[in-house]
This record gives sequence, structure tokens and C-alpha cells, in this order.
Amino acid sequence: MEKQNEIRKILVTGASGYVGGRLVRDLLNNNEHVRILVRDKNKVLGQVWAAHVEIVEGNATNAADLDRALEGIHTAFYLMHSINVGTNYDAIESAMAKGFSEAAERAAISQIVYLGGIANDENRSRHLTSRMNTGIQLASGSTPVLEMRAGIIIGSGSASFEMLRHLTHRLPIMTTPKWVSNRTQPIAIRDILYYLCAAAKLETPVDGVRDIGGPEVVTYAIMMQKFAAKSGLRKRIIIQVPVLTPKLSSLWIGLVTPVPTSLARPLVESLISEVVVDPNKSIDALIPKPKEGLLSVDEAIDLALTRTASNNVQTRWSDAAHPTMPWQKAQSDPAWAGELTLKDHREILTDVPAEFLWKEIEGIGGSNGWYGSGWMWYLRGLIDRLFGGVGLRRGRRDPQFLRIGDSVDFWRVEILEKEKTLRLYAEMILPGKAWLEFKLEDSNGKTLITQEALFAPRGLGGQIYWYLVSVFHLVIFPTMLRNIVKAARNSYLTSHTLS
Repeated sequence: MEKQNEIRKILVTGASGYVGGRLVRDLLNNNEHVRILVRDKNKVLGQVWAAHVEIVEGNATNAADLDRALEGIHTAFYLMHSINVGTNYDAIESAMAKGFSEAAERAAISQIVYLGGIANDENRSRHLTSRMNTGIQLASGSTPVLEMRAGIIIGSGSASFEMLRHLTHRLPIMTTPKWVSNRTQPIAIRDILYYLCAAAKLETPVDGVRDIGGPEVVTYAIMMQKFAAKSGLRKRIIIQVPVLTPKLSSLWIGLVTPVPTSLARPLVESLISEVVVDPNKSIDALIPKPKEGLLSVDEAIDLALTRTASNNVQTRWSDAAHPTMPWQKAQSDPAWAGELTLKDHREILTDVPAEFLWKEIEGIGGSNGWYGSGWMWYLRGLIDRLFGGVGLRRGRRDPQFLRIGDSVDFWRVEILEKEKTLRLYAEMILPGKAWLEFKLEDSNGKTLITQEALFAPRGLGGQIYWYLVSVFHLVIFPTMLRNIVKAARNSYLTSHTLS
């Protein structure tokens, strides 16, 4: 029999995403040999597993990059999607899957494993149809494709869970569309990973579609009530009305939850159909259930809440950035690429040690806030959400520690050197590209803390925007820097007093 852990090489695409990041961790825990394909390797360098995998940097739409990634691979996990890249995401997904199938055939790999969505209802959404067509394109070549189809994923940091959590927490009384009464079969992220890891160990290649779901069939309304009970909240009053379309529902979700409208809409549209496992496509004959059984909805919610409360969220729906969003396609390059960069520079020389300053810098954003001028930050986040951006509610994965690739409200960590540099890249809607950077340097026994806001404008409109908002910068940025130093000083003095 083949010694799989010694011979097989496994490729994980989408490793910077919610499921992919956790799958890599679990495969390594199973002593598998893992390679990943990512657009930007810097996005995964902060992961604890980064030093233990082969990293191929490339684009899934480039045949040469796919050939490099698939060379010598036995099983490839296809975990990519493009629902946030624009109105033609279904065509993009189909083309990507076709290209991957052709590359897999050239590399003569043994197995593709694809995680799609349950699409047994004829009244399926465009999103679920695209997921189904992706599977069809992957299977268009000679490589066997095991397509696992799942419904709602319950887990700390998943988009579905965040949507459920915030809707239930913030709305004791809610008017809802009729789809909250549709049946769905949610599954815990732990059980998704169990099935994916088991697929990596299959003795012979498998070709076909298998549905995976938890042990319960419920409605979305029941899930909200279960969540309320688990969170110690009163029973939610749910009033169903027929006029709330998926578009209106997703706009509302975009306003009251961290999940942006662009992501909420395909999630909502998927709930219009019944997402229930087809007994004829059950995976049980191929992969038996785990010995301890699949998690119930209550158990999955409990586990997700525990992970969230203890700040033990390993991956999050916001981990995957979408650099091809329409407003980013035409953005300018920074100064080091030869384009105009406008700058707001602030610095303070202080006797507070760098480690205390760094603690405040690394904790910026999310529930910790932005060190003053809160209403201005709130207003900018609200404007961003109204125009379809991510806004401030996206928050952080962890309230204290950051890693490269983490989202911080409407920023993303681009550079992180402990006690030296933190650079955040703006993912808000802007007429250009923007960064917020902090640097710490030793200066004759003291610490020089530098804060710079950088903006590479797109055309005249971008330059006008910068000068208009500069009035607010005169308040926001000096206040932020002063308060960071003040908070660090208080922490330093407190530690000295206690010692």
C-alpha cells in the first residue's frame, strides 16, 4: 500500500482564505506534505504554518503559474472563488476552473477535491449556479474530481456565522423576508475540515458529487433563535414580510453587520433555495462520519462562540482580499513606482520604550478604536459602506495581535515588523491608493515614533480629494499619535509602579 504521508504531495489553493488557511493547518497536523498557491506570499507569512509548506507565488489564471504549482502533486484542493470581483464573477469562476482542469490534466495529478455549495433545488441562486458550474468545468478534463457540496458553514470567523451573530445580537425585533423559513442543513467548520482531510487520504481517485451537511435540518429563523439562546439573549421576535428582496436584504445586512453588501448578497440569494443534503449524493459511503459524530447546530454555535470569546479565531472571512475590485483596478502606484504620493508626516520623540508603543500600535482599530476623533472615523466608515465598501465594522481577527494579511476595519496589514514597522493598506473606496504607516526607531536612548498617511491619487480627482480631506487630517492624525504615546506612557508607568 502507498505510504501517503511520505509520497503524496498536496496542493491547497485559496490558502489565504477562511477554509483554506485552516485546511493547511490540519493537513500539516496529519503529517501531509503541503504546497500552496497564493497571489502574494506576504499574505500568509504571518501564519504559524508558513515555514512548513512550499509556497508557490502566482495567479490561478496564469497557465505557467498553475503548471509550477501542480508539478508533482497527487491531490489538489480547489478552494477559490470570485464572488467579490464584480458582476461577471460567474464567468470568471468558470474560466478559472477550466484553466485549472487543463493544468491538472497536463500535470497528470491523481485527484482534484473541490468544495462547492449544495445546489439540488432547481430554484437555485446565481451564486449557487456558479458554484455548480465551477464543478462542471473542473470535471471537464480527465482528472477525477471529488466535488463536496456544503450549505451554511458555522464557525468562528465565517461570513455566515458573522451575519447570523450580528443580526441576532443587534435586532431583538426584526422584519425578515420569507426565505428565513426555508430549510437548510448547516455544517460546522470542524466537520468540513474532517471531510476535506479524509479526502486527502483516499486510496483510489474518486469522481463525482457528494453532499455534506450537519445532523440537523433547520430554518434560518430557528438558527437565529438557537443563537439567541446560546448567547443568553431573549427570544427574537421575527416578523416575515414578502417585500424584502435579496437586494434589499443584503443592503440591510451590509449596514448592520460586518459583512459587506457585495458578500452578503450571494449569501442571502443562496438562502432562497432549500440547501439540504440529497440522500442519493450522501458522502457516507465514501467517508464515514467521525467517531464522535457531527456537531449539531447548538454544538457548532457553542464552539464558534467560545473561539470568538477567547480570541482564538485562526482564520476569518475577511482574510481573503479582493485586489480586483472595480475601484482598485485603476488605482495609482505609490511613489517608489514613480507616481505622485501625497503625505501627512507626524513624529514624536519619547522616553517610552518601543515595546510599550508597539503594543498600542498593534492593537489599533476594531473594538480598540483609533485613538480619538471617533465620530470622524465612524462617519468615514459609514460613507464607505453606503458606497458598497467594507466600512469599519469588519473589525479585527484578534484584538491584540496582528499578522500580515489581517484586516483591520477598512485597512489590511501589508508590512509588520515587530516593534519596528506597521503598514496598513486602505481597502476603502478611494480615488487612489492609501497607506497608514507607523515606525519605531531608537534615537540616543529614546524612541522616535513616526506616523505617515500616504496617498497615491488617481488623476486630478484624487488630488482634489486629498486636499479636501486634509482639513480632517489636521485633527485626526496628530490626535491619534499623541494618544498612542499617552496610552503607551500610562502602560509603561503602571508596569513600573507594579514592579
